[in-house]
Amino acid sequence: MSVLSAELLERIRSRAAGYDRDNVFFTEDLAELTAAGYLAPRSLLETARDQRLLAAYAPATALAINMHLVWVGVARVLSERGDLSLDWVLEDAAAGELFAFGNSEAGNDLVLFDSLTRAVPVADGGYSFTGTKIFTSLAPAWTRLGIFGRDGDSLVHGFITRDTPGWKSLDDWDTLGMRATQSHTTVLDGVVVPASRISRILPVGPSADPFIFAIFANFLLLIASVYAGIADRAVALGVEAANRRTSLKNDGLTYAKDPDIRWRLADAALALDALAPQIETLAADVDGLVNHGADWFRMLTGVKHRSTEAARYVVDQAARVAGGGAYRSSSELARLQRDVLAGIFHPSDTESVHSTVATNLLGPLD
Repeated sequence: MSVLSAELLERIRSRAAGYDRDNVFFTEDLAELTAAGYLAPRSLLETARDQRLLAAYAPATALAINMHLVWVGVARVLSERGDLSLDWVLEDAAAGELFAFGNSEAGNDLVLFDSLTRAVPVADGGYSFTGTKIFTSLAPAWTRLGIFGRDGDSLVHGFITRDTPGWKSLDDWDTLGMRATQSHTTVLDGVVVPASRISRILPVGPSADPFIFAIFANFLLLIASVYAGIADRAVALGVEAANRRTSLKNDGLTYAKDPDIRWRLADAALALDALAPQIETLAADVDGLVNHGADWFRMLTGVKHRSTEAARYVVDQAARVAGGGAYRSSSELARLQRDVLAGIFHPSDTESVHSTVATNLLGPLD
């Protein structure tokens, strides 16, 4: 059962515009969501549904919380498949620790399959990491940060705590949208992960390891859910605008009676209606340990691509219905226009998605 009460969601929505305007972290939202138990481990299907709902009220809050929920989901997916190596993540999350991702790197378009960060073995099986990570959502508040780096032909994944020496967060989050995430750049300078918190050592390149599958499954489906939630809100605002605006050309009737406006909103809704069956079916399949084999990555990257692209289209249609008022910076639709654009920058990008699907259909190029 969802812990997102109507009252909690309305309070969260009431703060969203201020967080965006002032370019500040969603401190109050995080405190309320934590107190409500929203950060605790749950099934992927339940999480996806709630993230879609939350994003309709505060997209940036939902996107940032995603990073914690992805790590919790990774641990849960592994545990359900008999791999208990990240059960400590579930325990820490249940105890109130906040997890974040420190994986993205400028210039690394191979994402999880290579790294520009150096990982150097140290005593007792740990590793020292030196490099720069971008888009570290939850930067002001995380207590556990997942990072990875390259040691020769191996990629080493691990976690640091906030009191681990050797890292710093740059106050450099000044973006077009998703501002409340405060996804600052993180600089690692010899930060040491002990052996007990090294989660995986994998070869450079694509991997079928369950750890990688778990990251892709949770990240892509929860990202898709956030952008579907933005589209939900855009359709609602478009309907409100159509019922509110009147047309001198049509004898003072509302735009809800205009055939062109009706078609535009219907087309947006058609695009949106296609998302829930895809997101929820795949989330249920992850929960149910369904084995799609080599098709998994095609399905997962595909649904993220369709959700982010559909959301951009839906928001655009709603803005057209709303008219010039949607162009004002104070307009919620203007904020949604800025927030939804972030979807094109999340892995997997459009080029990578098409490459994944082509490889699934035709095999590799070499």
